[in-house]
Amino acid sequence: MKKNRAVFSVVLAGILWGLIGIFIKKISTYGFDSIQIAFIRMFIAAVSFSLFIFIKDKALFKISIRDIWMFIGTGIISVSLFNICYFYTIINSEASLAVVLLYTSPVFVVLISAVLFKEKITLNKIIALILSFVGCVFTAGILGGIKVRPFIIVTGVASGLFYALYSIFGKFALKKYSTYTVTAYTFIFGLIGDIFITKPNETLSIIVNNPASVLWCLGIGIISTVLPYFFYTKGLENLESGKAAILVAVEPLVGSVIGMTFLNESHNALKITGVFLILISIVLLNIRFNEVKNNEK
Repeated sequence: MKKNRAVFSVVLAGILWGLIGIFIKKISTYGFDSIQIAFIRMFIAAVSFSLFIFIKDKALFKISIRDIWMFIGTGIISVSLFNICYFYTIINSEASLAVVLLYTSPVFVVLISAVLFKEKITLNKIIALILSFVGCVFTAGILGGIKVRPFIIVTGVASGLFYALYSIFGKFALKKYSTYTVTAYTFIFGLIGDIFITKPNETLSIIVNNPASVLWCLGIGIISTVLPYFFYTKGLENLESGKAAILVAVEPLVGSVIGMTFLNESHNALKITGVFLILISIVLLNIRFNEVKNNEK
């Protein structure tokens, strides 16, 4: 039962992350650039979660100085550097290519988890990895051929690596701290990292001149940041990092569906096939969970 809830939490996180395109499209019309949007996400998330645990239980703020490296890992090394690389790739290439390169992350998670946590690289996991990545390629629609500079490939794959490291550092942190503590400090340290790559005063000026943007900023900060990071971190409590990384591949699936239905982006048989491949990879892992559960009875 715990693993079923963990699967649901991780998939729900992917769905909420997949909705981010709606918010980015709208927020960008007010004049925010990609880095400013990333800063807004981190700021709202850090404040929201800090207020939440302040009201819920102030003791959740307590962490050992010796464990700060974990939150530097989840917040700065993972979230902040992921944002830098991911947004750079989007700005200097195509969003579809950036998504595909981002979803090299499950490969990194599975390999690193096998070394650090002794998680088994099963046949199911390998097949699911292949299906989810091919599905991402299909849904992104990049098979037509795109000329890409080598440095873009580097930043794109780096975004996948830093994205993957959240699962790794998060797994270490969850051994000692609650989901609330890990998520809050991830945002706090992530915000510290983002302050050095954006212009807060300029961002505030745009918000003051466009009051209507506040609701959309809150949306991207809470619906597509606070909630999914909470659910994903919660899922890691009872789920292998490698499996969680593959399950969350529902994100590009949702993003693709949103693009085809609400944002009037192109859709074809290849994209729809990609959606089904990602779904199959998720079902494949769930079948494995059920087998394990039945064998334990």
